[in-house]
Amino acid sequence: MTVWKTSRRNFFAHKGRMALSAVAVLLSVAFVCGTLVFTDTMNTTFDKLFAATSADVTVSPKTPEDDDRLPENGKPVTLPASAVQQVGKATGVKDAEGAVLSMSVTVVDSDNKNMGSTTGAPTIAGNWTKNDLRSMEITSGHAPRGPTEVMVDADTADKHHLKIGDELRTIAATGDINAKISGIATFKVTNPGAAVVYFDTVTAQTKLLGKPDVFSLISVTAEQGVSDTQLKQAVAAALGDTSAYKLQTQKEAADANKNSMGSFLDVMKYAMLGFAGIAFLVGIFLIVNTFSMLVAQRTREIGLMRAIGSSREQVNRSVLIEALFLGILGSVLGVGAGIGLAVGLMKFMGAVGMDLSTDDLTVAWTTPVVGLALGIIVTVVAAYIPARRAGKISPMAALRDAGTPADGRAGRVRAAIGLVLTLGGGTALYAATQADKSSEGSLFLAVGLVLTLIGFIVIGPLLAGFVVRVLSAVMLRMFGPVGRLAERNALRNPRRTGATGAALMIGLALVACLSVVGSSMVASATEELDKSVGADFIVQPVGGNPTLLVDQAVKSLESVPDIEHFTGYKVVSAGITAPDGTTENKVLAAVDPTYQEDVRRETVAGKLADAYGKDAMSVGDTYATKHHLKVGDRLTVAFRGGETAKLRLAAITSDDVNIDKGAMYTNVATAARYVPADSLPKNMMMFAKAADGKEKEAYAALKAALVKYPQYEVKNQADFKQQLKDQIGQLLNIVYGLLALAIIVAVLGVVNTLALSVVERTREIGLMRAIGFSRLQLRGMICLESVVIAVFGALLGLGLGMGWGTAAQKLLALEGLNVLEIPWPTILTVFVASAFVGLFAALVPAFRAGRMNVLNAIATE
Repeated sequence: MTVWKTSRRNFFAHKGRMALSAVAVLLSVAFVCGTLVFTDTMNTTFDKLFAATSADVTVSPKTPEDDDRLPENGKPVTLPASAVQQVGKATGVKDAEGAVLSMSVTVVDSDNKNMGSTTGAPTIAGNWTKNDLRSMEITSGHAPRGPTEVMVDADTADKHHLKIGDELRTIAATGDINAKISGIATFKVTNPGAAVVYFDTVTAQTKLLGKPDVFSLISVTAEQGVSDTQLKQAVAAALGDTSAYKLQTQKEAADANKNSMGSFLDVMKYAMLGFAGIAFLVGIFLIVNTFSMLVAQRTREIGLMRAIGSSREQVNRSVLIEALFLGILGSVLGVGAGIGLAVGLMKFMGAVGMDLSTDDLTVAWTTPVVGLALGIIVTVVAAYIPARRAGKISPMAALRDAGTPADGRAGRVRAAIGLVLTLGGGTALYAATQADKSSEGSLFLAVGLVLTLIGFIVIGPLLAGFVVRVLSAVMLRMFGPVGRLAERNALRNPRRTGATGAALMIGLALVACLSVVGSSMVASATEELDKSVGADFIVQPVGGNPTLLVDQAVKSLESVPDIEHFTGYKVVSAGITAPDGTTENKVLAAVDPTYQEDVRRETVAGKLADAYGKDAMSVGDTYATKHHLKVGDRLTVAFRGGETAKLRLAAITSDDVNIDKGAMYTNVATAARYVPADSLPKNMMMFAKAADGKEKEAYAALKAALVKYPQYEVKNQADFKQQLKDQIGQLLNIVYGLLALAIIVAVLGVVNTLALSVVERTREIGLMRAIGFSRLQLRGMICLESVVIAVFGALLGLGLGMGWGTAAQKLLALEGLNVLEIPWPTILTVFVASAFVGLFAALVPAFRAGRMNVLNAIATE
């Protein structure tokens, strides 16, 4: 009980010094809890949506289990309308209705503005059915009654200011549908962002599916007292042969939809938790530094406790209990802040187009438990070393001296361990650069990253002594006595300086590594574009949207003058059987022969031009080596939705590329010979070559031809390179934003270290002021000390990160990313910014030091 009371009094006596450590714990816990609440809320939202939109039993066409792509010909897979009558006669069926559903559409307004989501959510078109009343209600107007009427969901109407009577054009693979809005339907559950339009059944069948006697699925409603499982069995019996159908209960359909979303949500969840883990790691340094300095400042007090009978265990326990208080306080506040962060993320997602209602806010009981457990455990573990050091304080040594003497032997052992770890990590990184296979190299890279990081952390104090002296000679000596004092303060406790710098080092190392990898990816892709792409223009869906090029858009493009040739690029699915008897599901690039001019590919055997001959094809050298293929071999190709053909292997292409790596080519005429016209895939993209000297005119004409089709865009090579740069830049900015949490915690560490250091040097500061040191000089000294510590951490982090990035690029070279590019502007910007971070971190401690009363400071013991 005495230890408990002592710990409690000490904690509240030093609550100001604990504050920044508590903030670090709070931020880390908040990020973890916010991530969990946000992803749980998204799961709840989608669960409610899928449950509300699924019928008691759903009957849909059976497709290959590995095929989750949109239909290659732009038309949804269908089942015959006669199946609706069969299902309707099943025992226990109250109602069976055919539904039309297509996600291969684009909806535009009268100004050709795309009404679809900007967040990747689909645009869905279908017919209005009774099953839709489960999740929606008509709140304005009426359901569509003919081919000139369409109903839209309320969220889309609100976002784009649509009203009844406005005209919408729905662009589908079978043609355009022009209709005026007759009604607006509102979701009863949260719609995360999909745009939905409804037509009458006949229009939906003929215009979306291309036939009047087919449906996309059948929604079956059970009579009262009939379970979904019983209904499913009855429907199966009524259909007889169910080999062409997939039957799902409401729960099965909802679970299947949930699973399709689950992988995306899991990736986002674990990525964000990974960054929270980095923040926790950085926070450990802050907590260790805080308790180490508090223990040093209370050396006399601890020594007195030991002298009057306190045991080592009691002193140790006293410090750990203070850490427990800190962990509890920071974690409790962090849980609350995490819920607020999740709400903020939901509001942000709403601003960019994904609607998430706070009514669905989900706080599972595990979330606060995980947050509290992590915060408390991490804080107590981080405080263990300072607590153990406190327990070792000798009563006489403590009473005799104001600080804890350094353990020289421990420092030498630490340096030796750090050198061994760093050398081991460097060796592993070198091994990664020399690996012949990416799988082997990845293991070496991971080991190298971990060992070098730990090694730099352990060896930090040794590096601090050397690096700070070098930095001081360059940065501080020009400030005269103030600069020399700042240098000596930074060198006074190398262990503290090393730990403070290491906290900043971790975040900046990751920033530098990712910057090198990102820049190298852009440079490698740009080099390959210059080397491989001969086409002047590429036409493709906007933003990687899976929408295929509809025929009406293709015709508009082909009417453009000043074009030497167009090349279509279709993707045809097929089961390919090699001469060794092995069958694999693959995709063939069915292209026009001019594709070999638009995208240049090296061959290791045969001529690529021959692969565009009758009943011929090419394969990549990886596939050829695996199946021991040579030019002239015959491959059995079972085209999906078509016939089986024997195609001659005319060429083997090199897979030492990024563009079309592993692609198998055949002439589009060959594919058309074995696949019916209504099943032949639409173009995924198109390439164009301008007539000599007509590039500018052709570029403008192509853009004009696509004005009516905003879902597509035309790019010249400069545009394509810029798009690639922007995409990688956006991804890196997201990562940098998440890493900012760790850097913020590191900055708090610098602030806390300086603040506690000022308290530790109170008497010294008073004496300096007494002998003539001005407030401005004192504040300058503390600011310079902070700047040199921050720059020390930046040097370690940027150097380590560039080493990691270089090793990663050498490994990625095995996948075709052959150019190493160091983004020096980014590196230099981060380095300079770190100095300003140090200056900013020192402002409050420096200001407080300058305000000290000289006499009171001198009198401090």
